[in-house]
Amino acid sequence: MPNDLECGVFLDVDTVDTGDLDRSRLAGALPCWRWYRAREPTPVEARLAGASVAVTNKIPLDEARLTRAQAEGLRLVCVAATGTNNVDLAAARRLGVAVANVRAYATPAVVQHVFALVLALTTRLFAYRAAVAAGRWSASDRFCLLDYPVRELAGKAFGVVGFGDLGQAVARVAAAFGMEVLVAERRGSPVRPGRLALEDLLPRVDVLSLHCPLTPETRGLIGGGELARMRPDAILVNTARGGIVDEVALAEALRVGRLGGAGVDVLSREPPPAEHPLLAPDIPNLIVTPHTAWASREARQRVLEEIALNVAAFRGGEARNRVA
Repeated sequence: MPNDLECGVFLDVDTVDTGDLDRSRLAGALPCWRWYRAREPTPVEARLAGASVAVTNKIPLDEARLTRAQAEGLRLVCVAATGTNNVDLAAARRLGVAVANVRAYATPAVVQHVFALVLALTTRLFAYRAAVAAGRWSASDRFCLLDYPVRELAGKAFGVVGFGDLGQAVARVAAAFGMEVLVAERRGSPVRPGRLALEDLLPRVDVLSLHCPLTPETRGLIGGGELARMRPDAILVNTARGGIVDEVALAEALRVGRLGGAGVDVLSREPPPAEHPLLAPDIPNLIVTPHTAWASREARQRVLEEIALNVAAFRGGEARNRVA
């Protein structure tokens, strides 16, 4: 049955569109829209008032907010991301509020970011850049600097945790570099052919890349014990969610040389406090980027297009990208 929807509200549009995107398709999906910046003074409850559709990227919609908004006409929540941990899905189901996410929109962006981190870490790009800036190449008695070990990817093992669209796309690029791809089985599940239990995979990989969602089962998945099982020259890349990795344990492993390097695009708290354990200046061979793996202009445009399609599908009585 078609759904008559009147007004939509984007609760934190500036977390997706900084003014460089085309909103016309999304704007045309409903008769009216209200657009809010994430950190403006209007309370979230006031932003939601009277909206049939609410779009959120990072603003939480808990049971209390959903209950009040549903009483005022809310019928559809569109998450401007794949992860839905900021929406109380159980409450949405009880209230009859549909929830849809967007999928596979950032795959090219995340893949290139993963390998930007991998290549920077394995070539010691920033260490050599700093050495040149400090004048050490100019002062050298040789034609090159060999201060930091550079490793090739060809012939090395690339481990993937989370083998959905992103994990598979990253694996294809790893294979193109001549790497052996090893895929971790979900913890607690029977090990299928072609996969390895995480405990067996960790000692074998030179690079471990995380692409699983943050769930109760994956929170703290890579802790001190798991890091200790990895090779001391291996590198860890996390472009998934910060809570998957024990950040204190990671910082300590890098400091004492139990791990060769790490590239981290996500932290357990964002934005992080200045005293976050992975922002300390004394951690060697660590690259932290500010949750930008997904953020190419092309990927952000696809987010808006996908939300428009989700709204249109709901209005037409179709269940597209529904998670609740």
